[in-house]
Amino acid sequence: MSTKIDYTATALEPAADRAFEEGVAHVRATRPEHRLLIGGAWVPGGDGRTFLEANPADTGEILGSFAEATAADVQAAVAAARRAQPAWRATPVEDRIAVLQRVAALLGARAGEVAATATLEVGKNRLESMGEVDEAVALIDFYAQQAAAGFDIPLATADPGGQENRSVMRPFGVFGVIAPFNFPLALVLGPAVAALLTGNTVVVKPSPTTSAIAILFAELLLEAGLPDGALNLVTGGDEAGRALVASAIDGIVFTGSYDVGQAITRSFTTAVGYARPSIIEMGGKNPAIVTAHADLGRAAAGIARSAFGLSGQKCSACSRVLVSDGVHDAFLEALVAQAREWTVGDPVDAGSRLGPVHTAASRERFVASVAAAVRDGEVVVGGGLPAGGGLERGLYVEPTVVAGLPAGHALIREELFVPLVVVERVTSLDEALARANDQLFGLTAGMFSEEPEEVERFLETIEAGTLFVNRAAGATTGGWPGQQTYPGWKGSGSTNRGGLGPRYVQQFLREQGRNVVVR
Repeated sequence: MSTKIDYTATALEPAADRAFEEGVAHVRATRPEHRLLIGGAWVPGGDGRTFLEANPADTGEILGSFAEATAADVQAAVAAARRAQPAWRATPVEDRIAVLQRVAALLGARAGEVAATATLEVGKNRLESMGEVDEAVALIDFYAQQAAAGFDIPLATADPGGQENRSVMRPFGVFGVIAPFNFPLALVLGPAVAALLTGNTVVVKPSPTTSAIAILFAELLLEAGLPDGALNLVTGGDEAGRALVASAIDGIVFTGSYDVGQAITRSFTTAVGYARPSIIEMGGKNPAIVTAHADLGRAAAGIARSAFGLSGQKCSACSRVLVSDGVHDAFLEALVAQAREWTVGDPVDAGSRLGPVHTAASRERFVASVAAAVRDGEVVVGGGLPAGGGLERGLYVEPTVVAGLPAGHALIREELFVPLVVVERVTSLDEALARANDQLFGLTAGMFSEEPEEVERFLETIEAGTLFVNRAAGATTGGWPGQQTYPGWKGSGSTNRGGLGPRYVQQFLREQGRNVVVR
């Protein structure tokens, strides 16, 4: 089935609900022991070590056992990808596209199982998980369109008829993909599909807390007819990640924290003596600006959705709001009302909007952030750890709105990855823009104003890669393949060419100029 759900949707169709619930039952009935995928074979880790995954909504529920890849396992996966690359590169692009289109069809047919895996592993609600499956299908389709159009360009020649000049694009070879937990399908599939469509082969290292859905994606690739070794998958933690970065791959895609992304950039680009492509997608501290000319109801709805969706664990989450002094109190009241509508509960349940945070460390960071807000400002709503009805078995926190912090406070500047948003009072649009731009990150930003001149000033002045204006469906979040692009500016990204967008796929190719004398 196809869910046809994007990140602006507010409910599932009954058929999608049924598919999801059947998927949950199936996933909970299996809980297999997973291996590594190297050269088309599922193999145990070299030293036999394994690790377990737990459900963050109920940490006593174990979801499966996974092989812990060693550095030698990673090297074997890279070698398998290297062996497979010449034949895959020589495969006509229409045949590569056909394989990926079969994967898209399989994802649609098994949407319930795939989404259930995401919900149980990540803690995101069923609407977000089913939306991620549809995003993955849309990514394949959109990136395949780019690959089908091609990237070769004829150039001018000084000798028409006697020479042929062209700019052509060629694959690099082998790409590594290191993915985070929050979009465990889309952020594995997106770069892997772009690399495969362009004739590269791939080694994937998913987050150790969300490995099952990456393994399911790899199984679908094999079922669709991807040649052995074209995609390899190694599960594990930091040892496997460091080994992949240190290996002789030709390019890397990393999505995750600023500190790790910067470390990878420094080491990867110099280790072999020349620059290699490193597509590094990092975090955000994404502001929304609300002016005196805003529709406050729309602003509160959009900001709440971006601040609390997926428990604030999106790189694009709205975590700070700069509000004109004249409407500050009325907006804050509207935002508090919105926050109270975000029901905390088991994300498997249909009525739950807000699942748990993903790790115990995230919950500890939430607790510390609330303590800092109480000390230096005001917790207007939320701030607690829900309990009762089984919630004490999971990593649940309340959606939280904070106000009254001094400018430059750590909660305003640091990425938290929890459902906590800070409201800041400003006296002018100029002040709002200056404070919004005075930060390390530049991923997304939003604005609410019905005044065209204010909107234009925002669009021309704000320092962020993806902008949203007057969007109740998400002030800073909610992109879709072919509709938005997510380039990170400043400390949010290394290439300024965004996933989901029209310039992403060509990053997996290098240019070659060809001058051929024909007579």
